[in-house]
Amino acid sequence: MATQLVDHPDDLEVTDVQEGDTTVFELDVADDDLGKVIGKQGRTARAMRTLLSAAASRTRRRVSLEILE
Repeated sequence: MATQLVDHPDDLEVTDVQEGDTTVFELDVADDDLGKVIGKQGRTARAMRTLLSAAASRTRRRVSLEILE
């Protein structure tokens, strides 16, 4: 999903980290693309988090999305 938002998809890196019973997805993008991933007033980031948690609720898992600077 994030690859469609950025200008430099080769610099995009997603890692998943287990923290207890929660899976944290860390999204690392190029500095130029950071604003595109976050969006105005964080709307794009909030939408990505909503989609991620909705998909995870089907499997009854807890997930989180962190956008690294």
